Amino acid sequence: MVSFGCQSMIAPLRSVLLKHPRDAFLSQEHLNAEWKRFGYLGCPSFDKALEEYGYFESILRRFVDDIFYLPSNEETGLDSIYTHDPVQITKNGAILMNMSKALRRKEPAAMQAYLESLDIPIFGAIAEQGKMEGGDVLWLDENTVALGRRYRTNEEGIRQFFSFTAFVENHIIFDLPHDRGPEECLHLMSIVSLIDKDLAVVYSPLMPVRLRQYLLERGYSLIEVPEEEYKILGCNVLTLAPRICVLLEGNATVSSKLRRYGAKVYEYPGENISLCGTGGPTCLTRPLLRQW
Repeated sequence: MVSFGCQSMIAPLRSVLLKHPRDAFLSQEHLNAEWKRFGYLGCPSFDKALEEYGYFESILRRFVDDIFYLPSNEETGLDSIYTHDPVQITKNGAILMNMSKALRRKEPAAMQAYLESLDIPIFGAIAEQGKMEGGDVLWLDENTVALGRRYRTNEEGIRQFFSFTAFVENHIIFDLPHDRGPEECLHLMSIVSLIDKDLAVVYSPLMPVRLRQYLLERGYSLIEVPEEEYKILGCNVLTLAPRICVLLEGNATVSSKLRRYGAKVYEYPGENISLCGTGGPTCLTRPLLRQW
């Protein structure tokens, strides 16, 4: 059995689930036919995506003991490269999300089959009329989880998640802004990334006031992301261990500020695997085990 449990965003990442672009994007011909349908900002280059992903993998291998890969699945599409959203992994097992984006609806079932092959139990599943995506779940510590309520994560989805995680002491709901509407992929994790127990990267213009105040009350220092870097995923930072993190290339201000706070920053090229599909390093990874 694979060890599991991820009720933290900063504990050292021990094992992770990925999906390689060769199994999500399939080929250049497939990308040419599908990128507009999936709402990508541009058509990725298949060959460059493979190169970028190899660099990203090389960073993870320095710190992560076990890396698992979802296989190709004809029921899923381009977005399946972003393995974070379809599932949450708790100390009791996996909770399958119910994705609002129609083109991602089959991803939780595909992930369920693979998790079961690893002997990771399915502890729960968000059912209709509930909607929830993994990017709206932020573990502040093992017993405190913050949830973003928005167009793609609704009240019923949150209610069901509460019932599956009754063993967690504190559930906190934060309402996210309208921003650019229901089709915009604005997650809670789009506007805050935890770097350490007292350090976070944030995009304050879209933060709920209560969330910003809450982090400050807990003693967090906040690294502010400028608007131009928010647009290129500068607020999407993957923490591999406290103050060891992964950031998309091009976010020089965020990178510099992180280093001033003593963080070790690894940057990867991601025009094709991240920018085109607006999914940063956290989106590309589904942690299976984080453990001190």
